[in-house]
Amino acid sequence: MIIIESYATAVALCVITMLCWGSWANTQKLASKEWKFQLFYWDYAIGTLVLSLVLAFTMGSIGEHGRSFVDDLMQASNSSITSALIGGILFNLANILLVAAIDIAGMSVAFPVGIGLALVIGVISNYYAAPIGNIWFLLCGVIAVSFAIILAALSYKKMTSQSKVTAKGLVLSVIAGILMGFFYKFVIDSISPGYINSTDLYNLAEGKLSPYTAIVIFSIGLLLSNFIWNTIAMYKPFSGTPVTYKDYFTQGSLKLHFIGILGGSIWCLGMGLSIIASGAAGPSISYGLGQGATLVAAIWGVFIWKEFKGAPPIVNKYLTYMFILYVVGLTLIILSRNV
Repeated sequence: MIIIESYATAVALCVITMLCWGSWANTQKLASKEWKFQLFYWDYAIGTLVLSLVLAFTMGSIGEHGRSFVDDLMQASNSSITSALIGGILFNLANILLVAAIDIAGMSVAFPVGIGLALVIGVISNYYAAPIGNIWFLLCGVIAVSFAIILAALSYKKMTSQSKVTAKGLVLSVIAGILMGFFYKFVIDSISPGYINSTDLYNLAEGKLSPYTAIVIFSIGLLLSNFIWNTIAMYKPFSGTPVTYKDYFTQGSLKLHFIGILGGSIWCLGMGLSIIASGAAGPSISYGLGQGATLVAAIWGVFIWKEFKGAPPIVNKYLTYMFILYVVGLTLIILSRNV
């Protein structure tokens, strides 16, 4: 399998992760006028699994070190597989709530609040499991992001009335962020400790997974749990009218299905690169940088989707400070590895 040793290369992969995680939701926005998000999400889950298999049979099966995907899967312990599956199940619930929040509140709000919270919780929990990087730089970065979240929420409050629907979007974002803060650790726990702690990148522990195999198992957990979480969302939606499985097969065009699969593939590419980079960067840094996706998504929401068009001047100030704080926070997270 291909192994990343350089911290600079790992950071570059995390930047790509940030772009992927911050951009995939545009596919949901593109499809939302014709296609309920619950139906879109089936294609998203399929796209995630497809891309994970592509990574596993290419990058995860070539090179002189580690184990190929098939060999790694055959020797995996039940506990390692279960841990990666739980990561997929937990992420899927969080992500469905996030997609629902995007549908209700928009990208400029759902991402800063939901993913911002996930960044704070995820960095802390992953650092506790694998303490790589300067804790003070990490904490300062997390604090900067926390203030950015507050500014995003204030912007949202200024732009919307206190109706049931708008409040629901904010609540869903918060719940999604809390849940999403913990999924990454389950995936990391399934991978060989030497790889995650940068002490032995080449020799994978028996029974543990390579990062490529972990991504596939994670994606399987995501798709399987979709039959529970997304079925509930289909028949008991957070907003709008219910949809059925029949709607998925009769209402969707090839274009709409492709958009959903593309969205899942984009997100999974980011996930794959984040896990691969975690060996050289450390899980807390890799996850934290990837969740800079909030900044990317906010840029999409503000400048492309015009979600704050006509906002009062104070909102523009809040957004400017939010962007600055995110950049400062992410910079501190990057610097924490070499301080």
